[in-house]
Amino acid sequence: MKKGFYWIMAAQFFSSLADNALLIAAIALLVQMRSPDWMTPLLKFFFTISYVVLAPFVGAFADAILKWKVMFITNLVKVAGLVLMLFSVHPLLAYGVVGLGAAAYSPAKYGILTELLPPQQLVAANGWIEGTTVTSIILGTVLGGFLVSQTAADMLLGLPGMTRIGVDSIPKAAILVITLVYLVAALCNLRIPDTGARYQKQTSRPFALLADFAHCARVLWADRLGQISMAVTTLFWGAGATLQFIVLKWAEYALGLDLTMSSVMQAAVAAGVAVGAISAALKVPLKKSLSVLPLGVGMGLTMVVLAFFHRGLLPDVRLHLLALHLPLYMLVAYGFMIFIGALAGYFVVPMNALLQHRGYVLLSAGHSIAVQNFNENVSVLVMLLFYALLIRFDLPVPWVIAIFGAFVAAAMLLVILWHRRNQRERDWTQLIGEPRHEAAHR
Repeated sequence: MKKGFYWIMAAQFFSSLADNALLIAAIALLVQMRSPDWMTPLLKFFFTISYVVLAPFVGAFADAILKWKVMFITNLVKVAGLVLMLFSVHPLLAYGVVGLGAAAYSPAKYGILTELLPPQQLVAANGWIEGTTVTSIILGTVLGGFLVSQTAADMLLGLPGMTRIGVDSIPKAAILVITLVYLVAALCNLRIPDTGARYQKQTSRPFALLADFAHCARVLWADRLGQISMAVTTLFWGAGATLQFIVLKWAEYALGLDLTMSSVMQAAVAAGVAVGAISAALKVPLKKSLSVLPLGVGMGLTMVVLAFFHRGLLPDVRLHLLALHLPLYMLVAYGFMIFIGALAGYFVVPMNALLQHRGYVLLSAGHSIAVQNFNENVSVLVMLLFYALLIRFDLPVPWVIAIFGAFVAAAMLLVILWHRRNQRERDWTQLIGEPRHEAAHR
């Protein structure tokens, strides 16, 4: 890999570390405010809505200036969102500002890979990016859980000057630390090199951008490879965003864990994703990417089984593992989380790489990622609203998880049938070719 790729990885690591720690801190802030349970998934809703609303514009923005500059600017926007939280703006609104930065960050983060690396390295690059991201998710959720604990509060709130800057509670102390992590990510962005990629001058007229975005979406959905990979990633990210909250709720309901310990359960899912992502990077070439589709069905069915697991199903015995003295039910729960994550990581990494390549061939780096983000985040919004409604109407937690698991399995099965129909019509392996967009590389 080129040297610049490692700075991209570093920037992504710290930005994602802060993103995931912030989610736990924002949930703690809502708990402190005694907000109703159904408001918690709306955090992700407010974060995600910028991806949908700004999708027609962020692709052009990512292609209009150097992508490392886009990543630097958008990390500073995230910092602005955290400052709003520190000044007691409602967490949903402040988290929405963080989402604004994240929406503009994403096309640059993924688009720069297609500019910097040849197609044959994209699966490996995505594997390392996803592995790095998932490592940051693990550490970020654990960091977030630690920062909202009483131990961290005693350390942070005792520092001189904290009350003078408005940091007078556990969640706000956590948010201050997370702000510093975002600033580290921004500094890493400054080390990312110019890839040499240049695109046509981007229009600044909103209606022209909307028309261009609609055209790009039609192109990707009409492409036999693009439509399958788009369908899979759309489904995955919608279900994955909802799963973040489901795991927290399930850990409280089935295992009796508090928010700090539930965040560790989230980290176990992320650890599984890292294992799956790295395995896919090593074993799945771009032309074999669609062979992993059945694993999506397996992930959904595993969620259905998980739904009805709880601590009372196993004897109350403790086992020693890696110097830890854990109850048997906790070990089984961690096993479930890691297995679900591994299935997810193994099948989504090749799909991401394939979609990026098809987007680069048919369109441009920034525009194709913007279309991908739009579809994936519409799915996130719909699923989060559905989950919030289920919680609002007090549907039992096991049934919430079972419904989502069955939906994922059934949807993936339909995608497999869709792909088989496409295969009968044309040999898809012949579709992988050179980019036709008008970018000039120098």
